[in-house]
Amino acid sequence: MRFAIVGSVLILALLGCRLPPEREPLRPLPEDGAQFTYAELSARVRLQATAALEAFYIDSWLEVEDAAKALEQTARFLPKTTEQPAALKATLAQTGAELGKEAQKLSAAARAKNASAANEAMQQITLLIRDLKAKE
Repeated sequence: MRFAIVGSVLILALLGCRLPPEREPLRPLPEDGAQFTYAELSARVRLQATAALEAFYIDSWLEVEDAAKALEQTARFLPKTTEQPAALKATLAQTGAELGKEAQKLSAAARAKNASAANEAMQQITLLIRDLKAKE
């Protein structure tokens, strides 16, 4: 009986010590006219920007470029979302377009391995994502 308790505690301790799983990359959105809610895409934009920033920190330029391309695609879909917050409906198309342009700049900076330009583009992307937050 005592051996079973000690064994169970040991197994639980070992399971608790494992590393977290690698973050699964976000797949491209289907271009076939699928509908997404505003909440889904605004969360996706934040995840993609975070992935780009983390890749930038470790000089993984290919990952920065991939995240920027995904961000650009998501920005194109933003104005077409359903369940848009009323406070953002008037500016969502413009903000999405600006976000797409900054994502293109980030992609170009990643191809050139230009840390300064990438940093500037990510700052603008962060500010634009902040503007996407639904205002109460």
